[in-house]
Amino acid sequence: MTRQVLTSLAGLSFFVPALFVINGGDRTDSFLYPHPALVLIPMFFGLRWAALAVPTALFFAWNPNLFRGEAKVPKRSYVLLAIATLLSILWFVVGWKDGLAIQGAKYNYPLLIINILWTAVLWLMVALSRKSEQSFRVNLLFHWLFFAWLAWYAFSFFGETI
Repeated sequence: MTRQVLTSLAGLSFFVPALFVINGGDRTDSFLYPHPALVLIPMFFGLRWAALAVPTALFFAWNPNLFRGEAKVPKRSYVLLAIATLLSILWFVVGWKDGLAIQGAKYNYPLLIINILWTAVLWLMVALSRKSEQSFRVNLLFHWLFFAWLAWYAFSFFGETI
């Protein structure tokens, strides 16, 4: 497959978690589709189906060099990962009590574990990619994993349905 096709397929795959969120309706207690902010915010503005396109559009806009087969991960991606990791920690600290009260421990703990594992994998990829020769496939995989986390589990909803 060409690099353009791989990048296109990777970006379009973000419709899958968004479909889980959108088809989850008002359920906010399933850790399979935990209503991440990246998809939930457009839904608050009545853009339920437009929310499907947000993760894909951001993936394509963030690193258009993937379409050209760029091997090097841009430094801005490392900065965004650092910021997202820190904000995710803050997100859990602030929302934990409401999440336990509304959704319960069966929601909060799996989300916490999934987010810790997902960010650990991303940071491991950063560490390994900085020590080895960079490649297009590693760059694509890193960005796909990063945006998949943002589209499915990062900044998950805690609290009451509005």
